[in-house]
Amino acid sequence: MADTATTASAAAASAANASTDAPPFQLGKPRFQQTSFFGRFRHFLDIIDPRTLFVTERRLREAVQLLEDYKHGTLRPGVTNEQLWSAQKIKQAILHPDTNEKIFMPFRMSGYIPFGTPIVVGLLLPNQTLASTVFWQWLNQSHNACVNYANRNATKPSPASKFIQGYLGAVISAVSIAVGLNVLVQKANKFTPATRLLVQRFVPFPAVGSKLQ
Repeated sequence: MADTATTASAAAASAANASTDAPPFQLGKPRFQQTSFFGRFRHFLDIIDPRTLFVTERRLREAVQLLEDYKHGTLRPGVTNEQLWSAQKIKQAILHPDTNEKIFMPFRMSGYIPFGTPIVVGLLLPNQTLASTVFWQWLNQSHNACVNYANRNATKPSPASKFIQGYLGAVISAVSIAVGLNVLVQKANKFTPATRLLVQRFVPFPAVGSKLQ
């Protein structure tokens, strides 16, 4: 019965989209073909699109309702594929797929660039002190951990202790590598001041990459 309703909604949407470029809507499927690099690239851009951070509560409810109408075959006439794709993009950007709860804005995938960029800038600041190095590495790993937790697979609950262990391991290894490399660079007497400054700019990369899976 549900398949019949969905088919009816798809037919209605297709009829309304005869003159548009949007592909036929598929509930729960990516808008762009995943068989090519360009398609996967456009899909990724859709996921991290920061414009979804400004979606109002009313617009979110409308998007969710539109998808529910499509699912149950009660889609109103005139709804386009573009509207359906937009509604799905909004829902997937804001609501957790398993819990259906809103993801805190800084930890959404669409918030990764606006909230993560200041952290990256902080990691790359020149002439950092020990305190600033520790702070930026801690903040970066904390942000990554929160993003991973907020977007976790909630259908398979994991104990909080496992998350805490992973978080502490990431912070300790990142801070240790960053501080250790900075000390080594400072003690490298053969480096000119310019070379030392240049090498220090690359210290955050192995520190951050140490916990990438």
